[in-house]
Amino acid sequence: MKGILAFTVGMILWASVFYHFVEGWSWLDSVYFSVVTISTVGFGDFSPETAAGKIFTMAYIIVGLGIFVTAATTVADTILSQDDETSQK
Repeated sequence: MKGILAFTVGMILWASVFYHFVEGWSWLDSVYFSVVTISTVGFGDFSPETAAGKIFTMAYIIVGLGIFVTAATTVADTILSQDDETSQK
């Protein structure tokens, strides 16, 4: 579980660095957009303006969505398995 969570956080940080330097956004805006995008919330208040930003975002969504779903599923499975172990005692 720690590995997939670390990988997810790494993806968010990597994307944030990209958006900060390529799109020129603040660090907060870059992290915010990275989290909103990978979680598929997509408020629409930010969007990449550069061609590189748009291409990166398409790849980030495709790869990041699978990683985010895997991380969320892993966390949920861990919580549910702990509940099962507690109720069996």
